[in-house]
Amino acid sequence: MSRNESIVLTDPSSGSRAEIAPHLGFNCYAFRAIVDGEPIEVIDAEENFAAGQSRPSGHGIPILFPFPNRIRGGRFKWFGRSYKLPESLVGHDGNGNAIHGFCLDRPWRVTAQRGHFVVGEFQLSRDAPERMSCWPSDCLVEVRYELRGPVLRADVRIANTGSETLPWGFGTHPYFRLPLSPRSHPSRCLIEASAAEEWELVNCLPTGGRCPITEAKDLRDGAYFDTLSLDDVLTGLKAEPDAVNHVIIDEQAGLQVMQRCDTAFRELVVYTPRGRNAVCLEPYTCATDAINLEAQGIDAGLRTLDPGSEFHTWIEIRAGQVLA
Repeated sequence: MSRNESIVLTDPSSGSRAEIAPHLGFNCYAFRAIVDGEPIEVIDAEENFAAGQSRPSGHGIPILFPFPNRIRGGRFKWFGRSYKLPESLVGHDGNGNAIHGFCLDRPWRVTAQRGHFVVGEFQLSRDAPERMSCWPSDCLVEVRYELRGPVLRADVRIANTGSETLPWGFGTHPYFRLPLSPRSHPSRCLIEASAAEEWELVNCLPTGGRCPITEAKDLRDGAYFDTLSLDDVLTGLKAEPDAVNHVIIDEQAGLQVMQRCDTAFRELVVYTPRGRNAVCLEPYTCATDAINLEAQGIDAGLRTLDPGSEFHTWIEIRAGQVLA
């Protein structure tokens, strides 16, 4: 396989298809689910994304690790030591904040592959060694994408491959395309999420306060896409019973896309990119800037792993008909 070649997953029984770019952060930038013979283009990305000419975080399903979203000022402390994530080494948001981790803009290594699945991994010391000084321990993230019918599943393994305690958070940044059928319209798409609370934000960074969700961001009963203008960190998600579900319902087409996540994903960033018929439903294991919030005694979901330890989690994207 060429260093810049995408991998195509296929499900012969249904005709569903997914495309993953190992050379671009193991980004799954296309997923065509076949439902009762009808194709649903689930994921939104520029046509030439695989050529590497697009912003890594702006298309497909970027993978965010060892921190999702922002770290304030690109600085934090861990066990008394100060860390800096300079813009020369790590992506920044234009306001001086480090953003979206270390692995979405780097090539991953493919470790296993068949027609319907592929496994990729990224290890900090091996795949971005110049960024080792930015984090307290070496670490590895492994993602196994598998396609079964109209279902795309990601099984995720996080490992501490270093000698120090590893602080970490994991998230994805999927861009879901709207509508789900050419016979429908984005305005007829409902966005549903069970979040009952939101983090108070100033310039996209949490202040540390959480409050009941406001009406403009309340997706529990669904909200039409054309009424939303969001870039918010929601929390207080309801598990049903062993997973957290987020749903896009195309009423006119009678189709839906459900994102099911392990209950480890306690936060959800909802983002409606301006000028695009797409919505981002981003499952995170922790809040934005969790490592600095935790230092203030605020439970933000930051996780840790001892040297040699692992954590396993999963996310599933399922297309289908709307059930009555």
